[in-house]
Amino acid sequence: MMARRLTDLVAVALLMGAGIAGWWPSFAGGSFLPAALGGLVLGLGVALLCAWRGWGILPTAGLTVLAYFVFGGALALPQTTLFGFVPTGQTLGALSAGAVTSWKAMLTTVAPVAVGDGYALVPFLSALVFGVLTAALALRLRRVAWALIPAAAHLMLVIAMGVPDPAAPIAQGVVFALVSVAWLALRGLGGESADAAVPVAADGSRSSALRRRRILAGAAVLVVAGLAGTGVAAATTLAEPRHVFRDVVLPPFDVHQYASPLQSYRGYVKDHRKDTLFTVKGLPEGARIRVGTMDAYNGVVYDVSDKGVGSSGAFSPIRDNMSAGATGSAATLDVTMDAYTGVWLPDAGAVSRITFAGSDADALRRGTYYNDSTGTAVATSKLRKGDTYTLDTTIPRTWTDKQLDGLAFGSVAMPKSAEAPEKLASLASDTVADAKTPIAQVRALVKKFSEEGFFSHGLEGEALSRAGHTEERISTLIDGQQMIGDDEQYAVAMALAARSLGIPVRVVMGFYPEKGQKGTFSANGDNLHAWVEVNFEKAGWVAFDPTPPKDKVPQDQITKPKVVPKPQVLQPPPPPQEPVELPPSVPDQRGNQDGPDNLWGILGTILAIGGSVLLVLAILAAPFIVIGAWKAARRRRRRVAALAADRISGGWDELTDRAVDYGARLPSGATRAEEARTVATALTVPAVTALADHADAQVFGPSEPTAEDVDAFWLEVDGIVAGMGKEASWRRRMIARLSLRSLLGGSRLSAGFQGLRDAATERVRRPGSGSGASSGAPGTIESTPATQRGTRAARRGSESETS
Repeated sequence: MMARRLTDLVAVALLMGAGIAGWWPSFAGGSFLPAALGGLVLGLGVALLCAWRGWGILPTAGLTVLAYFVFGGALALPQTTLFGFVPTGQTLGALSAGAVTSWKAMLTTVAPVAVGDGYALVPFLSALVFGVLTAALALRLRRVAWALIPAAAHLMLVIAMGVPDPAAPIAQGVVFALVSVAWLALRGLGGESADAAVPVAADGSRSSALRRRRILAGAAVLVVAGLAGTGVAAATTLAEPRHVFRDVVLPPFDVHQYASPLQSYRGYVKDHRKDTLFTVKGLPEGARIRVGTMDAYNGVVYDVSDKGVGSSGAFSPIRDNMSAGATGSAATLDVTMDAYTGVWLPDAGAVSRITFAGSDADALRRGTYYNDSTGTAVATSKLRKGDTYTLDTTIPRTWTDKQLDGLAFGSVAMPKSAEAPEKLASLASDTVADAKTPIAQVRALVKKFSEEGFFSHGLEGEALSRAGHTEERISTLIDGQQMIGDDEQYAVAMALAARSLGIPVRVVMGFYPEKGQKGTFSANGDNLHAWVEVNFEKAGWVAFDPTPPKDKVPQDQITKPKVVPKPQVLQPPPPPQEPVELPPSVPDQRGNQDGPDNLWGILGTILAIGGSVLLVLAILAAPFIVIGAWKAARRRRRRVAALAADRISGGWDELTDRAVDYGARLPSGATRAEEARTVATALTVPAVTALADHADAQVFGPSEPTAEDVDAFWLEVDGIVAGMGKEASWRRRMIARLSLRSLLGGSRLSAGFQGLRDAATERVRRPGSGSGASSGAPGTIESTPATQRGTRAARRGSESETS
């Protein structure tokens, strides 16, 4: 028995392990393994303990829930515990909510996800629940094929909750199939040896040799089947990725609900030119602060997109392992907001983690989304003065023209954008006509705008320069006698020119300090910039500045006139006005209406609270009400059966079911006399033996029991049942009333759920030991269910013949 149980547990662990391995791509590594394997070990332990103790469904479910809450924090949510394993209130709350919400969060987050964000709760909970189900069926049922159902369901769940690119689908399938076949074969050999117990005893050596040959033959068949299956699977694997739940469940975030950050460029320059917007500590020399990356132009605004792989629309909730695989110099930046407000969160480089602090930290953490491909972050709850956060990031290396020489443009998917103005496209083509290499083309465009253009924000005392970057504004920039604008116009103009040549380019708005500036960086409107980034093979996105220097201003342009305020003139006082005659006041006849309204408000609040409490109590009491109603309906059905003999049998069944609820374990297929002896021994109720004889006499007697006989019998049954309750403690009486043993199995359905333990431990009956001969004394009749039905049928037949 112990060897068989050990074999079952090993097989269950291997089957579940084949499914657990499928979480690897979702977490980009094995960070989930402590949670998943811990849940599997807990599930196997719960199933083994409950099978050993013979506990039913309710104790097994209760122990599973207890293991989930006790060990879930240490294995899946260690960041919420004390010392990494002691559960806290936050841990219990997260476990309670996560049992429902973690599945949705797993699907609505772009993979890979991070264990530190609570996503390990999904593999932990699935391994725990399916581990309990699979192991419980394996340990309790003789046919272990039933245990393959939850194991296969776990494998399919992992596939559906995972990513389109699987970890090792062929290996998973082959391992699952081989373990299943080997397990069924081993259990089949065990059952066959039990069925042939007598021949084995007669010739043990021959049986052992036969078993070894069968095992070796089965192993050879498994190896051949595994190799053949692997080859067939490898040959028929499709190139397209598989479809999973994540493909149809979209992240609930629409970046287009927020205005493009480039639209606020001139506003920050005009209103906050010298105001500190935010400060950054730890910014490396040469690094830039990014506010937003735009790669889609519609003729009116350059905006983030939500189309295409790698576009700036791929935002997902922040996690701990963002920007995996980024290369460069690691840096930690401390950012503090001042006058800056809005949803676009300033960052730098390829951010791996964002840690918020302050009173709004939790709201900011839950409402912030990050785009790995563009390095843009959005805080949906909006940044405010005093908000602080820390960026763990990787600052990319700086590339020189010499290093970029010889590198081709990168092959990246870019969203569809509006065509550049015709004159701008022609200008771009003429500008790069003599450029031989990709970097030479980019430098030619930069030189065209930065050397031939002039700089102006269009503010007071500066040359006229309208804000915006619509197609009309960019055409005006190109068509004028002089190109006059600021970062907003020049960055967009170069991006459109480069796009017309097929160059992968995007526009970025952000801040960076002057060269040589060190220490804490204070961002303001004066050091706000917009630039372009061009993608090169091996180098990635490289920044270029097409804007002319700020001191390159046109001298012959009409400047915006300064507003000279007129001197204030003291006005004479207004003439006195005649007093206005008011109509006589009319007393308010409406009275005070606050009292009744306030009373109704209080009553409404009381009713709402009372209704909520009653609803909670009803939900908590619903299982107990259902169990009680079920047992009452069963008793009523037995009490009003059509035949009087069936009402007598129903009364006996009611007594044995109540005995089962009190803990008696009745053998399957036992007679009333055998059941009576079991009940009398288990519950110390000697009167039940006489009642069994009375029931047999009434059922198998020469005449049908009268209504008075039925009422008297049920009265005896109720008396014995009441005696069971008097002898038991209050706790045991409550457990008996709420027990499902008699409903799910008990004395009449022992082959069902509650008979699993008996079926697992039943010894094989030897030939000739139970061929139907009665074990009672000569001349006595042992009443089995079959003989009961036969006797009643015979009695009804004889009565029909007599009539």
